[in-house]
Amino acid sequence: MTYNEFRHLADSWGLVFMGVTYVMLVGWALLPRNRDTNRAAALMILDEKPAAKEQDNG
Repeated sequence: MTYNEFRHLADSWGLVFMGVTYVMLVGWALLPRNRDTNRAAALMILDEKPAAKEQDNG
């Protein structure tokens, strides 16, 4: 496979592959079953629980 053939393949089918992958990942993140997980991740920074302190073993 020459450079020009590879570039033509990447310009055509590579773009299609990346577009389909993007749509699938966004669709997966927006599924109703992921709503609670996404909400918990969004509100994690507002949680008032004190963070666990790391021990200094040095």
